[in-house]
Amino acid sequence: MLNQFSRTQLLFGEEAMEKLRNSRVAVFGVGGVGGYTVEALVRSGVGTIDIVDDDKVCLTNINRQIIALRSTVGKYKVDVAEERIKDINPDCTVYKHRMFYVPETREQFDFSQYDYVVDAIDTVSGKIELVMQAKEAGVPIISSMGAGNKIDPTAFKVADIYKTSVCPLAKVMRYELRKRGVKHLKVVYSEEPPIKPADDMSPSCREHCICPPGTQRKCTQRRAIPGSTAFVPSVVGLIIAGEVVKDLIGFKR
Repeated sequence: MLNQFSRTQLLFGEEAMEKLRNSRVAVFGVGGVGGYTVEALVRSGVGTIDIVDDDKVCLTNINRQIIALRSTVGKYKVDVAEERIKDINPDCTVYKHRMFYVPETREQFDFSQYDYVVDAIDTVSGKIELVMQAKEAGVPIISSMGAGNKIDPTAFKVADIYKTSVCPLAKVMRYELRKRGVKHLKVVYSEEPPIKPADDMSPSCREHCICPPGTQRKCTQRRAIPGSTAFVPSVVGLIIAGEVVKDLIGFKR
């Protein structure tokens, strides 16, 4: 029967589409990377999505985040993402978690419910905790390494964390995971050396913060505000979505 996933079914088949429809994927972080991951997963037919983020859409997100529009500035990202998901596929079940994932909030998630976990957050402590919880639950996980301060979308690769190079975040993750006895982790990383952002306060939210009152985690609280583009985080997010979909259906060429 003709439906919105018919073109995908021509490649993967009816049984695969049923697997996707019955799958539940948790995406931690729905910003530049995670937003595009959610977009592609929903358009691929994944039937249940958990979206986890505590941020509101900021004016400076518009250059790279698919949920960031003039009309969505100031709204919670998970609320905007849910509305977009339902507009793409009304039958998709959405679980919103308007919070930031850190070791202290891990007890609020039951990883055994998920068929796949996507790590698209940007703190090392949170990323490590996600990996440990997913591994303990026996759930596959894929992690995004550094996407900020990069301009070459062709430099990204899918690899095991212990086969990565160049990426500073991947280096830290390798060290921390080795200490914890984690032997494998699928990641998307770049072999492009990071570019140092311009030391220019005129376009920086460090001095011109426009976050709405009450925003808990402002960009101004970061040690460094990375530069980014429209064509790097999006590519990372889509690569991740592709890996998740192929793993869920067991696709092999």
